[in-house]
Amino acid sequence: MAGRDRRTAPHPAPAPERAPGLEPTPAAAVSIEQQLEAAILELLAARAATSTICPSEAARAVGGGKWRDLMEPARRAARRLVDAGEVQITQGGSVVDPATAKGPIRIRKVR
Repeated sequence: MAGRDRRTAPHPAPAPERAPGLEPTPAAAVSIEQQLEAAILELLAARAATSTICPSEAARAVGGGKWRDLMEPARRAARRLVDAGEVQITQGGSVVDPATAKGPIRIRKVR
């Protein structure tokens, strides 16, 4: 548009902070819940088969600076992935029932 003043042109919103290696996904196309599930699987895929992740890692990857708001959604995403048979939830190195787990948890690939 010729003659349009740059000061009045709309500016795109800044991109959210993301963990290295995780590609941004359009928010309209993929729900936060789906983004968290994908982040869990991507983080685990980038680690050794015996490694675990904390749900906070997925929350940080998706939520950037507002990751704390995504902690419970990240735990729910992990429970859905347990139901799908893709991951296990552990406490103290032992697999636990996600429905009854209280306190800090870790997520690992199914062994």
